[in-house]
Amino acid sequence: MSADLYSERPLFGGAISTTFPLRFQDVSNIRQVPDHQLLDYKHEVGDDGSAVWFLQDLAVEQDGEGFTLLEQSAAVEAPGLRYRNIPAVVTTAVGQMAVSKGRQGREAQNIIKVYLANLRLKEVGTDVLITAYEPILIHPLSQSASAVGAGLAVPAMQSGLVPMVEVFKLAVTSFKFVFSMVLSYEIEATCL
Repeated sequence: MSADLYSERPLFGGAISTTFPLRFQDVSNIRQVPDHQLLDYKHEVGDDGSAVWFLQDLAVEQDGEGFTLLEQSAAVEAPGLRYRNIPAVVTTAVGQMAVSKGRQGREAQNIIKVYLANLRLKEVGTDVLITAYEPILIHPLSQSASAVGAGLAVPAMQSGLVPMVEVFKLAVTSFKFVFSMVLSYEIEATCL
């Protein structure tokens, strides 16, 4: 039985909401919470390969070494996420890489598994990314080692918590938009 308690969480000022465990509260530590981003729609990237494309882009952005793609899904329509009469297209990918926080350098890299979903809202011109990070190995020189200890990360299930893969699935399947707010958020962001 899981010790996790769940809550629907508003994001981007309430324009979006999703559900995940209350234990994910520290939004300053992006590696321990499901992260959500609104991006301009990438027309040059096909639907089937979009999650993999964004995952590889994330690996480059985070200076991740040894990126390995572990799995990916085909694109599927999400009838519950639609704008006007066009449903969002969803793809997922899971990868593994070595990364370090901030300026710690390569000698302090942790090995993490990254879960990424791309929700494509073509009618709105937006790609929404949902990412979740699961530590696999914490390097002794990493800042994380002082908080959680170095070595192999303890699987959530052994601690009586829901595994990250299930947290990720819940965050993706419970994702909701308030489109009038999403559109105004995009307009405000463009004006800044």
